[in-house]
Amino acid sequence: MRILLIIIMIGFNNAVSAQNSEEENVKNTIEAFFEAFHKQDTTAMKSMAKGDILMQSISVNKEGKTVLNANSYEDFLRNIASIPKDRSFEEKLLDYSIQIDGKMANAWTPYEFWYMEKLSHCGVNSFQLIKENDKWKIIYLVDTRRREGCK
Repeated sequence: MRILLIIIMIGFNNAVSAQNSEEENVKNTIEAFFEAFHKQDTTAMKSMAKGDILMQSISVNKEGKTVLNANSYEDFLRNIASIPKDRSFEEKLLDYSIQIDGKMANAWTPYEFWYMEKLSHCGVNSFQLIKENDKWKIIYLVDTRRREGCK
């Protein structure tokens, strides 16, 4: 009985370790995405996504209505590349909550967006990823954006 319990504990520890390793891989993919984003390296950003992924943002307009905006990844990359080099911007990720099931992962990342060293807005990113050929790729990104309640 004692040996069986030890075997179960070892198996559980290995499973938890493998899950933590995959969570780190997902986190590393997202960190690499934002490193490329801040450098305006659209070639690297393109390599981190699976095709022309859909990107959506949820916000509230001046009338108080919820708005869902959608952009293609290609448009997003063009917009990033067009930011003048003298304009500073940084998206600071505040935390990670990562869930994985086999070859699919979800990463929930609260953030603050700083433009010209001033807080512009905050919200949450929700990344959907797929694992192909031992690499995690972004397949969908939706975020929320708000100007109030950021700090």
